[in-house]
Amino acid sequence: MEKNVMKNHEKYMPFAPVALSQRKWPGRTVTQAPAWCSVDLRDGNQALPIPMNVDEKVSFFELLTDIGFKEIEVGFPSASEIEYDFTRRLIEERLIPGDVYIQALVQCREHLIRRTFESLAGVKRAVVHFYNSTSTLQRKVVFQASRREVMDIAVNAAGLVRALAEEARAGGAEIICEYSPESFSGTEGDYAIEICEAVLDTLGACRERPVIINLPNTVEMASPNVYADQIEYFLDHLGDRNRIVLSVHPHNDRGTAVAAAELAMLAGAERVEGTLFGNGERTGNVDIITLAMNLHTQGVDSRLHMEDINYIRKVYERCTRMKVHERQPYAGDLVYTAFSGSHQDAISKGLAALRKEDSPYWNVPYLPIDPADLGRQYEPVIRINSQSGKGGAAFIMENDFGYRLPKAMHPEFGRYVQKQSEKTGQEMTGQDILDIFYREFVYVDSPYRMISYKTEDVSHGAPGMTPGNGVGMGQEEESSVRFVGFVEMNDVSAEIEGVGNGPLDAFYNALQSQGIPSYDFISYDQHALSTGSDSRAIAYIQLKDKNGRLRFGVGTSKNINKASMRALLCAINRMAHEEN
Repeated sequence: MEKNVMKNHEKYMPFAPVALSQRKWPGRTVTQAPAWCSVDLRDGNQALPIPMNVDEKVSFFELLTDIGFKEIEVGFPSASEIEYDFTRRLIEERLIPGDVYIQALVQCREHLIRRTFESLAGVKRAVVHFYNSTSTLQRKVVFQASRREVMDIAVNAAGLVRALAEEARAGGAEIICEYSPESFSGTEGDYAIEICEAVLDTLGACRERPVIINLPNTVEMASPNVYADQIEYFLDHLGDRNRIVLSVHPHNDRGTAVAAAELAMLAGAERVEGTLFGNGERTGNVDIITLAMNLHTQGVDSRLHMEDINYIRKVYERCTRMKVHERQPYAGDLVYTAFSGSHQDAISKGLAALRKEDSPYWNVPYLPIDPADLGRQYEPVIRINSQSGKGGAAFIMENDFGYRLPKAMHPEFGRYVQKQSEKTGQEMTGQDILDIFYREFVYVDSPYRMISYKTEDVSHGAPGMTPGNGVGMGQEEESSVRFVGFVEMNDVSAEIEGVGNGPLDAFYNALQSQGIPSYDFISYDQHALSTGSDSRAIAYIQLKDKNGRLRFGVGTSKNINKASMRALLCAINRMAHEEN
């Protein structure tokens, strides 16, 4: 079906850039974490289809303090009784750690401000965050108010906040004031500075008692670099930089909230408001977990505890009834996995090199962070589907089950795994892969099956097979081994006997006496599957027939000689299946 090209882009106006002649932020590097403020219990909670109840909010609050947040916006206590009651419960039941500031949000309206301070009665530490929208568009279409009228709203509110904050301080509380020109990114730069300066003057902000000025990207309207320009412009033209703590509150409407926050930090932001996993209105707030772990991967202490990301997810999903996406950075189920064959091979080699080099630095292809830093494990790193390569299945076999398949065996084994995945159309589990391994390479007991045998040393020499001509490792005339046993061949039991330079060579010679084709011995590998007296041995033997075909056989037993004989017979059986 023919599709029309989308044309209605012409109704949108490009965002006007900020006139900065010499930007400083592009040349900077973030070397320390900002002050973090979680707004999950307010901005995040109001965006939930089913908002959290008080008990769920208490659980979430405890999670946030466990993670290490020192500033937590607990709600909008003047907006509803639930928000008010939750704030009171935190204070009255002494659930707030001594070093944590709870934050209360309020509009620039007198009765709401008074109600907010009532909710904070008896608090030890709190941030009172008041705001009003200052954007060009909202002044025009929502408030129909002039710049002066909007500024008066902010200044009058600041006067009341200051008076009530002083009363609370006289009672022993530590109160920090925060002001947001809401929709800052849609506000003229000079006006944002003008209104914030007026608020700072009214609050009596100074170096000894700075005020938090929060510049929210309430609706993400432009690329992240424009937001950084706006921040830098604001700070360059502010009267006294030292009387404020510059905070940002990015939203994710364009999908670039994390980038906007990071560039804002380069431009001078010292504090970031956001939520776990980016929950919030519309497309959400900035994801603090992603921001914090991004710093972690650059060698910067995030000052947050993410060592058990699975537990954080569990509490988050239970309280919010939201789900963390499989591809969510750092926390999703699939972010430490690889389906691509080339990726799997690179990860496997990278992990092996890391163990060998014993370097203090993490440096593994396709894994920018050590999953263990977040309480995740290495086992799920490789995931197998029809797109996976030969190395992935071998990685699973070694890391999950202890089978160190020879390198030459990887392609042959990988083909069976890939074929099965294509057949089912599903991802393969570790057990699926192990089942294929045993079915195709171990439990292959036809047309030849060994019933019983015994070996004995003999003192005379005997012809033996050497690499390239059979399965022995050369001839030792001083000592040889006789093999005597019963083998079932095409459902008929037969006694066989042979002599060789070892049990395996003697067994092969006994088989050849019954007309089994000659094969060239290409490789032999073996290792223990476990340690201790009850350990099992596993042997891998690769044979080549007269047509150049190569096939592996695998055998296991507590006895290495028996494991080797089983591997040889398995390889021969697999050759026979190919011939038939």
